[in-house]
Amino acid sequence: MEISNKIRETFPQLSTLQDQTRANLFAGRDLPGFVQAYLLMRFTVADTGVIDEEGLKEYLATKMTNDGGLVRSKLLSGEKVNLTCRFYVKSDLQEGMTAFTVSDIELGANAYILQSIVDENKDNLCDGENWGNITMEYVQPEGRRKGYVNMISYRPFRPLAVDLDYYAKARQAFSTMEWIDALVASMGYNPDVFEGGDEEDTTGKKIEFCSRLLIATEPRVNIIELGPKGTGKSYFYNNNSKYLWLHVNGGTTRAEMFYNRLTRQYGPLKTHDGLGIDEVTTFDIKDNEVRSILKGYLEAGKAAIGKVTFASNCGICLLGNIPLSEQLLPYGTDYYRYLPGIFRESALMDRFHGFIQGWEIPRLSVGSIYTGWAINMEYLSEIIHSLRTCPEYGKIFDELVSYDPSADLRDVKAVKKLATAYTKLFFPHIKTLDGLSESEKQEFMDAYQKYCLAPAIEKRGIIREQCHLLDKEYKLEMPEFYISCPVEADSPDDDAVSHKEFSIVDEPENLSKDEATNN
Repeated sequence: MEISNKIRETFPQLSTLQDQTRANLFAGRDLPGFVQAYLLMRFTVADTGVIDEEGLKEYLATKMTNDGGLVRSKLLSGEKVNLTCRFYVKSDLQEGMTAFTVSDIELGANAYILQSIVDENKDNLCDGENWGNITMEYVQPEGRRKGYVNMISYRPFRPLAVDLDYYAKARQAFSTMEWIDALVASMGYNPDVFEGGDEEDTTGKKIEFCSRLLIATEPRVNIIELGPKGTGKSYFYNNNSKYLWLHVNGGTTRAEMFYNRLTRQYGPLKTHDGLGIDEVTTFDIKDNEVRSILKGYLEAGKAAIGKVTFASNCGICLLGNIPLSEQLLPYGTDYYRYLPGIFRESALMDRFHGFIQGWEIPRLSVGSIYTGWAINMEYLSEIIHSLRTCPEYGKIFDELVSYDPSADLRDVKAVKKLATAYTKLFFPHIKTLDGLSESEKQEFMDAYQKYCLAPAIEKRGIIREQCHLLDKEYKLEMPEFYISCPVEADSPDDDAVSHKEFSIVDEPENLSKDEATNN
């Protein structure tokens, strides 16, 4: 596949070969995709692409062992045990301590995290699943006190350093469509399975799929995704980034989602970039306090919880299934019917920025799984996490886009958020229009309209339609958004646009730079 070779050439030490044979190396282990991607990259010989299988097996057997008997034996003999693993944090209110358990390893009822470590890592060690490098030691029984395990060190799972300038230079080696295919492939899908009625329709389906990354790319993007079963909604949140959290328990509480007053621990809405609420049709909040807090948070990213002011940039995505007709389209356009009652209020619906049409995304099948070289997903997730705080891309919207002065403020904010997120995804190398020739600027404006602004307007337009169906006070039509930046005519000598596509950073000379650091 052409895109596979291009990814390999452009990211020689930050790409991973995805195929079933390599996936078999992790048979019997429940490792998310971003962990597998990192391990494959770490144990792949850069020059040949051959995996050091023995080295990988040894690492899995020692640093990521699931042999509980061996770990307990070492702890009892006085050894300190260091693991890179998935573990679960739970506040123990009876003991007044923060407890933890390690997946696949039974440590007994008493395993705790030193309070000093909890205090240093409040943004990471919240109740729930966590990934990181930990060191444990066993404290022997004394008197009536039973023996217990202490976590005496912790490092979050962030094994790869990132360089945004390097990433921007690498992007220039791709055309826009090649880059979209590279993103699709890196998320595990075969770009060739996206088939529309024409080229434009096919591109639209790929953009729809990449839209799942919006919540991770721009702070506080609230999304609704409804689609048929089997399109990988839950898989995306479980495998593509440690910065995303999937809530699967149906209901929720303030302490679980936002802040626990007793333990003074924050929930995933504080510690993650995006929170997906799975099977949203079964999601229910009966506590009026939590309903009020959620409404306030969706609007401003803030909430008052007692004397604590809760503030976060985490986005929320509602994930649910929707029945389709024989034409693989929903029955009607009143999609809100498939959401629980709390989200069927127009005022609350209006707080969501966009709607992903899941029926545009192919169902997972053998043919839809990508085989070939892809940008390492752990690396890509770190890049996307870093792009969240880059303000330059939002300034491009301010410079390029005009709209009806009477436009609803929420519509404008939503379109700007989504268009900015698309710019970060598709054009990370365009941080300013300064330095572009007039012909390059015109080409970028056309691309911005097609790949950033138009999808943003469409997604917000669906939310606008749902609000109108719920409450006729809301207008059905979206306000007009249009590109207004004037472009002067080029001289004849400036007609040719660089093949690098809107070149505003130096052309990459050597992209073999190794940014990986061992965890």
